[in-house]
Order: sequence, then C-alpha cells, then structure tokens
Amino acid sequence: MLPIIDLALLREGPAAKQRLAEQLDAACRRFGFFYLVGHDVPIESVQVLMSTARHFFAGPVEHKRAIHMSKGGRAWRGYFQLGEELTSGRPDGKEGIYFGIELDESDPRVRAGTPLHGRNLFPATPDLRAAVLEYMEQQTRLGQQLMSLLALGLGLDENFFREHYTGDPTILFRIFNYPRVLDPADGWGVGEHTDYGFITLLKQDDVGGLQVRHGEGWLEVPAVPNSFVCNVGDMLERLTHGRYLSALHRVRSSAQHDRLSMALFFDPAFDARLTPIAGVGPESDAPHTQVRWDDLDPHAAAPSYGEYLLSKVGRVFPALRDAALKP
Repeated sequence: MLPIIDLALLREGPAAKQRLAEQLDAACRRFGFFYLVGHDVPIESVQVLMSTARHFFAGPVEHKRAIHMSKGGRAWRGYFQLGEELTSGRPDGKEGIYFGIELDESDPRVRAGTPLHGRNLFPATPDLRAAVLEYMEQQTRLGQQLMSLLALGLGLDENFFREHYTGDPTILFRIFNYPRVLDPADGWGVGEHTDYGFITLLKQDDVGGLQVRHGEGWLEVPAVPNSFVCNVGDMLERLTHGRYLSALHRVRSSAQHDRLSMALFFDPAFDARLTPIAGVGPESDAPHTQVRWDDLDPHAAAPSYGEYLLSKVGRVFPALRDAALKP
C-alpha cells in the first residue's frame, strides 16, 4: 500500500514538521505517490463539489456540449466527450471538464493570447461555479504547503519553491467521469501515463481502479476516507535529478459503477525556467524513469514550463491543437 502522510503532525511542533518532511521525501523517492490525510480542506466542500459534478455528468449531452472545449478558445477550458481525450494516441474511456485559474480580459496574459490562460466555461448546473472556484483555492493553499514540506525534505529553505517556481503557480483542475464498462478486462479509463508538472492532488470516489507502477508490478490505490492521493510530476523529477519519481499510473473502469475523480495539478509558473536544483540528487537506491511512456524525456525538457506543457497537451486533443495553441 502507498504511504499515508498525516499533516496533523504539523500541530506537534518543529521537530514533527521535520519528520513529516522526511516521510514525504521517502515517499516521493520510493513510490512517487502517497495518500495525504490530516489536511484542512473541509470534507463538506469536497462532497458538495462531487455531488454537483455527478449531477452535471448525469445530464443531457446537449447541456454538456454547451460548454464544449471547442468553445473555450486558447484558454483550453470546458467539457470533452467520451473518447475525445487521448493518452499515448489512444482514446480514453472518460469524459470530463477542464478548468484553470479564472482570468478576465484585463489580464495581460489573456490580452497577449497566451495559451491556457483565460475564463472558465461553467455549465448551468446549480452551484458548480462557486464550488469549483472554492475548491481550487483550497487545493492551491494545500499545494503550497506540500511544496514547503518537500523543500525541507530536500534540505532546502522551506520557501525555496515559492520563491523560484510557484509564486504564481500554473493551476489546472480536471473533473473526470469514467462510465461503467461492459467488459472490465478491456476497460481502461485512461492508459498508463505520468503527470506534467510538480504535484497532483487527486480526490477519488470509492469505486477504485487507480493503479500505480511500482517496480515490476502495479499497486492498487483504493479510497482512504477523507484523503487525497498525491503524486510527483515530470518537472519535480527533473528538478531533483531523478531523486523523486514521476511514476506511471492508469485507471481501470468498473463494470458496476461510474467512477468520479477530481485532479488539481499544482505546477510551476508558466514562464518558470526549469534548471535542476544544485546539490539535490538521487540516492543510490532511488528509482528513476528510464523509458518514458511518451518518448519525451523531462530531463531534456524545454527551457520553460509553459513550453513543456504545451508540447504535452497538444497531443491530448489533436483536433483542438491548431485552433487553440498555435500563435
């Protein structure tokens, strides 16, 4: 089973905080994944958002297509249908909604036409807009807290990532629905892949299906009450010279139930320069991703996070790539 990291230890003082940082360091080296409990995100806000999202996905397809990603322009926001998103060139068995930081037309990045920046597309589903924006704010605070602890675990000042990379983080938020399948033996909701940035904060329901590559096999990641599943992304692997593992993971769909998950990607600033951190490297037994799932080596990535991110997302929705991402 994946390690369980309990943020409640922070209430016990500086020594406990350092122990917590060391636990995180070990989890990121060995697994690249861990459960997070003891956080301050109210369970009520999580439940409200999940309930509202289920109501949206259960609605008529014409209501969902009213906010289709083809209407989101360069902001790359909105709804996609089953099979429209690709992983390693194969259609996923899921539908979903893409969100990001809400920016209006006065923002200089929006005026400049910077991809992945702009307004969200919200459906008419009651209360979804407020629930999404509140949840994103809560998760962003949690992401900053985790990055501070990871800095301590790496022997750095706890403000290192905020000062160099996440003062203005790239925040992408996805809500996914994996419809039940007739044959679970061939029911991959999403194929094996890694995430792009620093850390992912995932809330999953109790249906199960998430699997993480560990060694030569796959670990099941069942639901743990009031937890988030967190994992290392490509850029944190890059910055730590492979000390931390951006682990492969995938989702098998269920034959009995639809599966709902909500993933917030807490990533470097869009224009951040991604230079590996001096003095931080793998220990002799640390894992390292030798063969990449997508043939893109994060250790030879583009000089800015935005460039790397755009090289990845263009493969996910090739039908929208030219219209939304090209200058």
